[in-house]
Amino acid sequence: MKKNVSLWLFLFLSVLLILPGCKVGRFFWYNFSDITDYKIFPSRPLHGSDQPFRFIDAQHNKALEQRIHIINHSGDTLGFSEFLEKSSTVAFLIIRNDSLLYERYLDNYDTSSIVASFSMAKSFVSALIGIAIADGQITSENDPVTRYVTELKGRSGWDKVTLHDLLQMSSGVRFSEGYYTPFSGAASYYYGRTLRRSIAHLKTEKPPMSGFDYKSVNSELLGLVIERATGMTLTAYLDEKIWKPLHMEYDASWSIDRKNNGIEKAFCCINARARDFAKFGRLYLHDGNWQGKQIVPEDWVKKSTTVNSEPGGAPFYNHQWWVGAANEGDYSAVGHLGQYIYVYPSKNLIIVRLGTSRQKENWMAVLRQVAHQM
Repeated sequence: MKKNVSLWLFLFLSVLLILPGCKVGRFFWYNFSDITDYKIFPSRPLHGSDQPFRFIDAQHNKALEQRIHIINHSGDTLGFSEFLEKSSTVAFLIIRNDSLLYERYLDNYDTSSIVASFSMAKSFVSALIGIAIADGQITSENDPVTRYVTELKGRSGWDKVTLHDLLQMSSGVRFSEGYYTPFSGAASYYYGRTLRRSIAHLKTEKPPMSGFDYKSVNSELLGLVIERATGMTLTAYLDEKIWKPLHMEYDASWSIDRKNNGIEKAFCCINARARDFAKFGRLYLHDGNWQGKQIVPEDWVKKSTTVNSEPGGAPFYNHQWWVGAANEGDYSAVGHLGQYIYVYPSKNLIIVRLGTSRQKENWMAVLRQVAHQM
């Protein structure tokens, strides 16, 4: 009996995998998203530098592990090392004043291990929008999205939606953000191979700026806007405007939906190493300036990383960044399963946490605990 059940299950999954599009089949086959998913998607390359920028190696791992203690989600106080070992973390970096004070890898990961960014990519997309505006390729964040995504003109209220609405996750788009069902919009876009076609059929369900509603498709639309405005793929634009200017240490990539005429999964899926993710945090810590060159407009960085007070938005979210309390001044690029680029400007701190799970932890609170003890 057990053999028959197993056979039927195998046949069912096999059929799903050969169905046109086969998003559902891939969802079950790959068994939910994982930080190694860069291996299953086609991608476009980002290029590391022959003369990479490197943080000063000033590691004091043992001293910091003795000093730092974390109160976890259960209210228990743990030593830093013990907490990391129990938290499904694979990489944890602490950088202050360009000095790498702490660097630890777990679960067989190391400095050269690639990790999928998930939604940390949204903050990169925001930076590219700011750059494109400064370069005159996008007129303003108040441009209607239909100026660039013309296939949405005259459809379902899209003429009233601006780039600003997309940036603030307040566009009113109809989209399911669930990650644990193959039938949600998020899973469809993550595993799907026809994103251009899917975008053309998007609908809205409420007016823009009528409330914060986190939907990854907003970022996907912003990625398409960048492609249309610049005439470049999103990866090529990131490579030219950020990856190469920051002298990243490693080659990296951005996953796309298909090999032929593919589009970047703009809401996720920059595949890179912990040290290079930290450099993006450094760029924002210095208000978009890198070694004397303004990469991202200063006003764009400041606007993106302060508490949002506008009606219809959320105080904790601004221009694709997660923002802490005003008295802390901290902010983060955040990804599924607990990927974080955390910046604490008052102490010149950058922290990167990468992992395979959140383990029920409030990581913004955990990272703030670390910052307070530095």
